[in-house]
Amino acid sequence: MKTDNRILLQTISSYYQVELSFFNHLHDLGLLEIEIMEQSPYIHENQMHNLERMIRLHNELNVNPEGIDVVFNLLQKIDHLQKELIATNNRLRLFEN
Repeated sequence: MKTDNRILLQTISSYYQVELSFFNHLHDLGLLEIEIMEQSPYIHENQMHNLERMIRLHNELNVNPEGIDVVFNLLQKIDHLQKELIATNNRLRLFEN
């Protein structure tokens, strides 16, 4: 199987000095998609940005995986509300002109 655009979790684990169980916990919470290829766990490279944020929350602020889930859900809601506000402001400008 090809592993293009996928990163071995063991590599990430050693680089960031985080246990593999942390990634499994994030996967169980639905925050991380893990693909098993050739009997090894991989993640797609497009998940790295969010994963790095999760690792920083965990290491620097001592946030557990459940807390990370809460933080990311709140960030998604904020992002959705900001997009909604921009769309509403754009519609309002149409009526003002």
